Amino acid sequence: MELIIVTGMSGAGKSKAINALEDMGYFCVDNVPPQMLEKLAQLGRSARGEAQRMAVVVDARAGEFFADFSQALEGLRAGGYPFRLLFLDAGDGVLLRRYKEGRRRHPLLERSALTTEDAIRQERELLADARRQADFVIDTSLLSPAQLKERVAQTFLSAPGQGMVVQCISFGFKNGLPQEADLVFDVRCLPNPFYLPELRDLTGLEAPVRDYVMKWPQSQELLQRLYSLLDFLLPLYVREGKSQLVIAVGCTGGRHRSVAFAQALGEHLSALSLPVVVTHRDKDK
Repeated sequence: MELIIVTGMSGAGKSKAINALEDMGYFCVDNVPPQMLEKLAQLGRSARGEAQRMAVVVDARAGEFFADFSQALEGLRAGGYPFRLLFLDAGDGVLLRRYKEGRRRHPLLERSALTTEDAIRQERELLADARRQADFVIDTSLLSPAQLKERVAQTFLSAPGQGMVVQCISFGFKNGLPQEADLVFDVRCLPNPFYLPELRDLTGLEAPVRDYVMKWPQSQELLQRLYSLLDFLLPLYVREGKSQLVIAVGCTGGRHRSVAFAQALGEHLSALSLPVVVTHRDKDK
């Protein structure tokens, strides 16, 4: 039996995440009160076929029932029901903009919150413990719906078991840091292909750019030092029991140097027998 619990901020993309899991063959249930989690896990354990792979959404819409969320997770652990917790997040400003554009009411506005800003702040406080317990955190602030679907699919297709998933993300500093990153490496110190007209419109996935980025002695030395650092760190994270390690590599725009380096790190880490997911957040911006 495989159980994925999806939670997170309203407006952060939980519906899109659960749709992605449904497309992957999971039996999906939305807006589940925490008190029903153990019962659903029991059903999944006794079921056959796709119901053995279950994904459920538990969030602030549960109202006063959500107060028992942490207790419900402890009940799953005590009962021997394995699960993984996915938390979807986004910046407050992004969430506010999405609510204004979608003209939807925040679920907490029906209770104590006076404004949408108040509701977002209250929800973040309500979900703080859930975020701390999450096995996987995805910040959707700068992700398109298609990129979010890809991240969810890559994460759970690459990690059918309980082992640590390593995610290598390339990004552009001008677009903002990936908030879920555990380690951030800045490669803006390296020669920039952007200033060569023949390379400007290409990306770090293409050979001319990759070869240009990697031909410099400082690039090769930096890459080897990153390999050594990660070879040392990853076994420590695995020993700690970490479920997700997000390594972010940034350059100015996120199209050239960071893409080449994130791809190279992903290829190197794949040799360590860990699930590795490589994504390029700003490659097409």
